[in-house]
Amino acid sequence: MQNTVYIMGIFSRSALNKKPNDSTRLIITTFLGIVFGFLIGVSFPSLSVSKLNFASGLLPTIDLSYMGENKLGISTHSVSNSSSNSTTSSSAKLNDTSKIWIPSNPRGAERLPPGIIVAESDFNLRRLWGKPSEDLTNIPKYLVTFTVGYNQRHNIDACVKKFSANFTILLFHYDGRVSEWDQFEWSRQAIHVSARKQTKWWYAKRFLHPYIVASYDYIFIWDEDLGVEHFNAEEYIKLVKKHGLELSQPGLEPNKGLTWQMTKRRGDQEVHNFVEIMAPVFSRDAWRCVWYMIQNDLVHGWGLDFAMRKCIEPAHEKIGVVDSQWIVHQRVPSLGNQVEQEHHFYYFISVSERCRKEWTMFQNRVASAENEYFKKLGTMRSNSTAH
Repeated sequence: MQNTVYIMGIFSRSALNKKPNDSTRLIITTFLGIVFGFLIGVSFPSLSVSKLNFASGLLPTIDLSYMGENKLGISTHSVSNSSSNSTTSSSAKLNDTSKIWIPSNPRGAERLPPGIIVAESDFNLRRLWGKPSEDLTNIPKYLVTFTVGYNQRHNIDACVKKFSANFTILLFHYDGRVSEWDQFEWSRQAIHVSARKQTKWWYAKRFLHPYIVASYDYIFIWDEDLGVEHFNAEEYIKLVKKHGLELSQPGLEPNKGLTWQMTKRRGDQEVHNFVEIMAPVFSRDAWRCVWYMIQNDLVHGWGLDFAMRKCIEPAHEKIGVVDSQWIVHQRVPSLGNQVEQEHHFYYFISVSERCRKEWTMFQNRVASAENEYFKKLGTMRSNSTAH
């Protein structure tokens, strides 16, 4: 406290001892400075900091466009709901050469330069060391998926051995048992996805996006209960290419199990038309369309086989059954194996009921969507004619 008083005392004496001329000079100088500043202010238009063109090295951490948009406390996101504001914002971004904004990029990637965008991926396994360009000694051309339970491991082992190194093997495990499959040498190089008690169309919708499987010419989406003694994958691909099939499946042994009459093998020809979804094979382009058709909540896929022709043009030429490469449907109740024995009867009734309901729901959705489309199309045509 004494120090404080001492300093203030010195300041007071200093001020009292100033000469009158010095005080007058200080007052006059201060007044002239205020007047000069006022004249400068009214002589020049107001400047916006956001419009100044500073060198990038001077203000490295300041986003000037952000300052300009938010100087009044208004967020650009809060006004983006207005179409006019959105258009203005997009135009501003296009005209702003200091930022990247490319509307033709995939949604969400507009701020990235096109050269860095990698829209597609694959299931090729890569090393954790060395040069990325040297990771792959063999790049598979085709993908084959099986939806499996551990009880069918020996049948799947026989199936996988029918596919060469040109095929990537992907197993969807509905029983959660994955590590046990390592008893098979090929399994250590396969891709394994585990989610309990799901169907193959549930897996396909979530893990076979067209941009993920884009590197494969053909995609096999097969069940686990298929006998392949009379099947050769490479020969099958040759016939699919020969006949230009976009959607196909092997013929089914006519004397084994219940199946559609149209998918039964015919011994007098290589190929006949139609396909069932028990063991379908899709071209890359066909799968891109079918994937979008698969409904997220309708997991059994009933009705898909009749609607898939909407993705193929002309369907009667590019959808077919390859009779000379045929399989046997063993009729293993894989869905039934997922519940306790005492609940089997009730479970099968419930599953069958849902399958039928999904079929009806899917057909209704397709019909409703098509009717809505043609209704809008008719309205647009009427409006264009009126003008």
